[in-house]
Amino acid sequence: MAAGTSRKISASSARTHTRKPKAKTPSIFSGIFKKVLFVCLVGFLAWAYQAARPPPPKTCGSKDGPPITAPRMQLKDGRYLAYKEYGVSKDDAKFKIVFIHGFDCCRHDVSAITAHLSPDIVESQGVYIVSFDRPGYGESDPNPAQTVKSIASDIEELADQLGLGSKFYVVGFSLGGQIVWACLKYIPHRLAGATLVAPVVNYWWPGVPSNLSEEAYKQQLPQDQWALRVVHYMPWLSYWWNTQKLFPGFSLISRSLKVLSRQDTELLPRILSTRKDIMAHVRQQGEFESLHRDLAFAFGSWEFDPTGLRKPFGEGEGSVHLWQGEEDRLVPATVQRYIALQLPWVHYHEVAGAGHMLTFADGIADKIILALVAGETPKS
Repeated sequence: MAAGTSRKISASSARTHTRKPKAKTPSIFSGIFKKVLFVCLVGFLAWAYQAARPPPPKTCGSKDGPPITAPRMQLKDGRYLAYKEYGVSKDDAKFKIVFIHGFDCCRHDVSAITAHLSPDIVESQGVYIVSFDRPGYGESDPNPAQTVKSIASDIEELADQLGLGSKFYVVGFSLGGQIVWACLKYIPHRLAGATLVAPVVNYWWPGVPSNLSEEAYKQQLPQDQWALRVVHYMPWLSYWWNTQKLFPGFSLISRSLKVLSRQDTELLPRILSTRKDIMAHVRQQGEFESLHRDLAFAFGSWEFDPTGLRKPFGEGEGSVHLWQGEEDRLVPATVQRYIALQLPWVHYHEVAGAGHMLTFADGIADKIILALVAGETPKS
């Protein structure tokens, strides 16, 4: 087109170019889709809330709960603790021991010590042992307000009501061993001595170097690594995580044998012979009140770090012993060695070739009790 040539635009063409576009009528389908999406979202949130919400406990002695078969005592807050006694009578005892059971166990699991403890040692040393159901296990009432400190207070009150005197001993196995740290922190003035057997470690204790914690953490089964992450970072999701069927939860809840060491596997028939009649009893008040609260307790945020504990006794007043299996696959020995190095007043005994269930091996229970009450230092 030549320069300067003008282009004529017709009136109809001008109207076409300047006409405003018509507003689109909202589609009836988009409105329905939004409503359906909203209903689905509300339904999902309602399902998620119900799935993550644990069922109410079946408290012993309640209308729909299990019967009460054990001696129990009422604590100051109204809860009941069930207990079991072993050994010589309290009146004749020289050494009075409170045994603290582990994860997915109950008062009857004092057999971890007593099943293979020499009767001669019990009689000659005057050993009395009381084991109790920790809150939510067996026949002890749940404690929704449970903390690291509250379980130590429960133990102190148990000892007082049983008349164990101004000082007593504590022995804890596995997660019960972890609770012994709480006793050393909160009631050291009540202890004559303490023993931790394969105590569970919290991988988030700040006093343990992160590289060491991470190394031990990665030795756990992948499903357990995920379960412990959820417990620590999102405890409100833990119940759903460990009860859903899409992927495996914490292996010990399903009583998997994958976590056993070589020696643990060899000892399994011996272990089951002491537990076969009590396994249903352990969880009878509900898995949430026992297992899931236990996980939150063990791997949540602690109120203190065991590596920073001070020596609880003066010279000759008492001793603290930590027993650990060299090949323990549940609680790696590397972390226990480090903790023992930070606490030189702890007598560390590492048993070569032993796993997590080392107390069921021949002679180990005798060594544990003698080291605690008789002041002997046995060869590990």
